[in-house]
Amino acid sequence: MADVQTIRAGLQDIVVHKDLRVPMRDGVTLAADVYRGTENRPRPALVALSPYGKELQALALTTPPQRRPSPMWDGCIEAGDIARVVAEDYVHVIGDLRGSGDSEGEHIGNYNAGGVSLGQDAYDFIEWVAEQPWCDGNVGMIGISYFGSMQIFAAAERPPHLKAVFISGGHYDFYETTYHGGIMWFMPRAAREGRGGDSGWAFTDRTKSRMLETYSPEQIKQRVAERLKDPDVAAWPNLVHVLHYPKHHEAWFDIVMNELDGEWYEERNPINLARNIDIPVYLQIDQGRGWTVDGHIELFEVLKGPKRLDIGSYPPMQSRPWIEEHDKMFRWYDYWLKGIDNGIMDEPAVSVFVEGSREVFTAEEWPPKGIDHRPVYLRPRRKLSLEPEPMGAEHAAPDGFYQAPLTVTDKVEIIDWSTAPFEEPTEMIGTGAAHLFVEIDQPDTNLILRVWDEAPGGTRQLVTTGFLKASHRELDERSTEGNPYHPHTRAVPVEPGVIEEYVLRLYPFAATFLPGHRMVVELSNDEPLTDAHNALLPPDAFHLPVGRPVTHKIYRDAVHPSRLVLPFTRQAPPSAEDER
Repeated sequence: MADVQTIRAGLQDIVVHKDLRVPMRDGVTLAADVYRGTENRPRPALVALSPYGKELQALALTTPPQRRPSPMWDGCIEAGDIARVVAEDYVHVIGDLRGSGDSEGEHIGNYNAGGVSLGQDAYDFIEWVAEQPWCDGNVGMIGISYFGSMQIFAAAERPPHLKAVFISGGHYDFYETTYHGGIMWFMPRAAREGRGGDSGWAFTDRTKSRMLETYSPEQIKQRVAERLKDPDVAAWPNLVHVLHYPKHHEAWFDIVMNELDGEWYEERNPINLARNIDIPVYLQIDQGRGWTVDGHIELFEVLKGPKRLDIGSYPPMQSRPWIEEHDKMFRWYDYWLKGIDNGIMDEPAVSVFVEGSREVFTAEEWPPKGIDHRPVYLRPRRKLSLEPEPMGAEHAAPDGFYQAPLTVTDKVEIIDWSTAPFEEPTEMIGTGAAHLFVEIDQPDTNLILRVWDEAPGGTRQLVTTGFLKASHRELDERSTEGNPYHPHTRAVPVEPGVIEEYVLRLYPFAATFLPGHRMVVELSNDEPLTDAHNALLPPDAFHLPVGRPVTHKIYRDAVHPSRLVLPFTRQAPPSAEDER
């Protein structure tokens, strides 16, 4: 029988039901903790589901919220402010997914990657919650990141008592979550294994690799050998370890072994599942984590029912325990779960915070203003200009940099270009592109581009980023001016010594460059582990470095017009001087 106790949290008493057993349709039971008010009456319930462990989420009652770069920040405490949920007269239900924490069952791979669908479990969990005496039959969901992704899995299954969801910082296109522009991102390793600012999954011995479940030992051996032919992978000790000892890193092994997009990722892609969602969905994301902003916009455009998109301000990482956005969340749930007409559905569907001007624009669609994609050209002497370079490469010789692998150096080479100070406020909202004409002396490299807003005096803030593995340079049919897409379904080695045009997707952003500020564009093939932006991210939130020495020549002349294509709003034409 579950333990029921009353605890004191701040100025209120909370009734806690510990270790309830929630039956799934296949006989497995999941573990759950329930937090509610002391009055013995039914209330709407908010469900939080993840493999991070319900006991870790309970720290929200005792640990003050931490912001990066605090060493006490733990990226897995994401289920929300328990005391606030109870104070707002909701029941907070925190469950362990199968194969994690105190729950039974096997968890195979990542998210829906084989075994019992996590969406199916979420359906059963939600319907069980709705039947309990402390729930009035109205159920929503709560939690960010993994908890947010679980809300999409749940809503796509259409449990009858799930009335609405509120998602902050979820991850949707899982290929783009783990391979930015085809470049492997290490953060999923941290979230699963517990590294660099994350406690990780509350693993049990019932979590398995889908790859190991699917292929024979001989097939796995052959596929591992093929993966180790990638010099980037072979040069990174952690990846060598994962590939040789996969049972110690089952979930991360699956990601490393699937470096191309395709069926393995698409069958569990929430963007695809979202087409089945018909309940109200509120999407909230803060600027600074471009691929996540991109995913929220893509999901918003797919949804057919009542929906909201709220793009908030920098910095990129919320507090842990997570406490932000609760005011917005309770307005949403008060309307959809309690029937309180608070006017939220009379407001525009899209709200966007603009960095720099610190204005908020609302509209019915993204972007919230009309835009024109306009070029900003790379020029000699490391300048950015609204006018293209008139001279050919024989006079406007290319820029360049050489990057040694990080096995032999600690220095990441970065080349930059910048505008003159802006004379008038210059506003940009939307996605962008970088067209770079590059010659390399190897079959592959990374292209990592970052756009900064630099204030007088040198302080700066990241505006947007773009990533592309050179062998993934192919574009697909969705691409338009300023809005490129890459299929990432095959790798095509580069012919050394040949100038190629690479088109990088610049993730969505909203920023106004104020008078006196400059736009600074940086290009590298690795990234610094610590700078003004990366210091705000968890320590493992960086990308796989290139494992071979590469010389890069960046052509930006009349024949090779390297440029950024940026989303200038029509109300604010560009005004930076062409010359420094």
